[in-house]
Amino acid sequence: MFKYIFIFLLVLIFVPQVRRFLFWLIVGRQMVKEQKRYEKQTTRKEGEIKVDYIPDNAKNQHPKGGQYVDYEEVKD
Repeated sequence: MFKYIFIFLLVLIFVPQVRRFLFWLIVGRQMVKEQKRYEKQTTRKEGEIKVDYIPDNAKNQHPKGGQYVDYEEVKD
């Protein structure tokens, strides 16, 4: 029994194709399902338009100029 487990672990460690396949079995299918679910949520009907509007008064809230910060150069 331990002999088979040891051989399985060696194959798993040293054969990248086996690792990739096992990763796909465990994680990959779930990722594909989540991607499809996300695509369903984000798809829009043809001709539908989304506009992100930023009003002009929001642009003017930033102060002009800036602050000067003193710094000291440190040499080792």
